[in-house]
Amino acid sequence: MIITQTPLRISFAGGGTDFVDFYSKESGCVVSSAIDKYVFVIVKERFDEKIRVGYSRTEMVDSIDEIEHELVRESLRMVGIKSGIEISTMADVPSEGSGLGSSSTVTVGLLNALYAYKGEMRTAEDLARQACEIEIDILGKPIGKQDQYIAAYGGLRRFRFLPDEKVEVDEVKLDKEHRRLLQESLMLFYTGVTRQASSILGEQKSNIDTKMGVLKKMRDQAETLYGYLSDNRIEKLGEALKEGWDLKKTLANGITNSSIDSLYEKALEAGAIGGKVAGAGGGGFLLLFCPPENRANVRKALCGLRELPFGLERDGTKVIFNVRR
Repeated sequence: MIITQTPLRISFAGGGTDFVDFYSKESGCVVSSAIDKYVFVIVKERFDEKIRVGYSRTEMVDSIDEIEHELVRESLRMVGIKSGIEISTMADVPSEGSGLGSSSTVTVGLLNALYAYKGEMRTAEDLARQACEIEIDILGKPIGKQDQYIAAYGGLRRFRFLPDEKVEVDEVKLDKEHRRLLQESLMLFYTGVTRQASSILGEQKSNIDTKMGVLKKMRDQAETLYGYLSDNRIEKLGEALKEGWDLKKTLANGITNSSIDSLYEKALEAGAIGGKVAGAGGGGFLLLFCPPENRANVRKALCGLRELPFGLERDGTKVIFNVRR
């Protein structure tokens, strides 16, 4: 039996510049962090040749081609496992529409578990690249690369996406005190709305050619934020989130709505400096940067929403249980 633990993520700046339609013409840049909320993948050998897949439903099939869970199906194909296996996934948050990168986290964690099942260990770069291949190239999802890379590498990082398909990975090295202060300044609230990100992302992807100017500003903002954070100037994150959210809302319809706008304004009035809807937008989690002394006021202002306490996670995907016979 193999169990992997793979972190979800929050993105601070540059989201959208990790789409190939952008970075193939202009290099992209994203600053994001893994958080201590996870997707767990359990892989176990079966006594027969069937394949059992457990998630929000259960599939029992005789061949890979019959599997309806497309991430599981294509991961098995990529790793080269054909039969006689049980796979289960569990998550700390809603698995769809959270805005925390759960779909790509599943893919990275699944690949890690399947390779460990075969007795093979792969690098974070390998797992991220193969997860991108599955989701973007094989399944044709209208998404970027940042989620796969932060799930594989973990930590607080800057990713540069280059036209030649290379990805540069740099850790943001905060000192202990500023790392603690950053964690105390971030808040997540669940809007209660889950949505299929694909519709928003599909429109965003189709708009890239006409939104190059906005995306360049978002890319440059991520580079600037990396510099600030590297100098322990975490107070700049609130401003960056606010500016980035204003830019992001122009990329596609449905990224925000009157309900989200009202919640966001309430948070700002209560003392938050900036924020955004995590992920594609339209629902899921509201991420806020708020000075610690204003957190109680923000909680009161958003008392109708469920808060998700969280911390920053240093590690990417990892095997936490490995018994092979």
